[in-house]
Amino acid sequence: MKKGILVITELFLPTKGGTAIWFDEVYRRLGGKEIHIVTAAVGGQEAIDANHPNSIERVDLRRVWWLRPESLGMYIKLFFRAFRICLTQKIDVIHAGRVLPEGMVALAIAKIFRREVVVYAHGEEITTWRQPGKFRAMRFTYRHVDKVVANSDFTYAKLLDLGVNKDCIVQIFPGVDVARFKPDLPFSDLYQKIGMKRDQHLILSVGRLSRRKGFDQVIKALPMLLQRGLDIQYTLIGIGEDADYLVSLAEANGVADRVHFPGHVDALELPRWYNACSIFAMPNREIQGDTEGFGMVFLEAAACGKASVAGMAGGTASAVDDGLTGLRVDGESLEAVVRALEMLLRDDQMASQLGSQALERVRAQFSWAAVAERTATDICQGNSGK
Repeated sequence: MKKGILVITELFLPTKGGTAIWFDEVYRRLGGKEIHIVTAAVGGQEAIDANHPNSIERVDLRRVWWLRPESLGMYIKLFFRAFRICLTQKIDVIHAGRVLPEGMVALAIAKIFRREVVVYAHGEEITTWRQPGKFRAMRFTYRHVDKVVANSDFTYAKLLDLGVNKDCIVQIFPGVDVARFKPDLPFSDLYQKIGMKRDQHLILSVGRLSRRKGFDQVIKALPMLLQRGLDIQYTLIGIGEDADYLVSLAEANGVADRVHFPGHVDALELPRWYNACSIFAMPNREIQGDTEGFGMVFLEAAACGKASVAGMAGGTASAVDDGLTGLRVDGESLEAVVRALEMLLRDDQMASQLGSQALERVRAQFSWAAVAERTATDICQGNSGK
């Protein structure tokens, strides 16, 4: 008999982002309606929920400004919805998408119904949540649940620093849809969109337009690479708080005609952009504790056979194997970023070899089917009578 799983997560499709994709891809593979997902009510949810194999329950999780804390309403709504499901459905194990608020709610429900609780750790919450009360609540929750899923070696180490028992930590890395992200997809029309010539190099970046991603370093690198004889175009896919800054930076560096901002792109178009590029770049860095927990975009690039330039900060070592599937550099150093980009753009053979090795690694270890299998084995067994 399949296990009944309650998943509490604010982040789920159609919400944008790697975590929302991760949970959708894995739990739809783990079972059907016996998996109950409590998540946020968002625009466009009908298209996702109508034919989803799991039982999706939506809750209005908008923060209320007059509550203190503003997130209190989220805790209350998640608690009562999760309580009702555990009261009326067969639930063997409870999974929380993050430590707060979902993990604390899951821990409270688990104590009432004597169920095992598992919390996902993504890395950046550990390094950025430093308000005393929030930090204590986070540490308490991580240390009292049955299992914690670390999404990278970096996150695993940070959990140990918090005092989490190593025997309670399970490492499960995110994955990628290898049927959608794959080599040999057509892309000539994308070149036409940005006015690119066949003999030019295309650097691609994908992600939220935030400072820690290091996209500004790529823009600053372009004038130096052009001066060294490399003919380059740069496409940066995503939206975010740094959009105006990055546009202004391209203008200030005299490369506005070579930097392209398509915003969000269609789901079918994104894999073709990866195919169109010469190399993928996200030379991330840590800014005031905010860092990259893993970097699923590196897997998407790898699945399309492309080498990546990644930063050294955070958990990117789990996504990019330095010297084997790409290059990891100090994202704080413009010189280091320029050097890595130039190395791969000048040496087609090296870029091709790293891309081929990246593709082989992703297909062997990071398909969503492999991630779901690991999830089923390591965190879905449950214990209905602790």
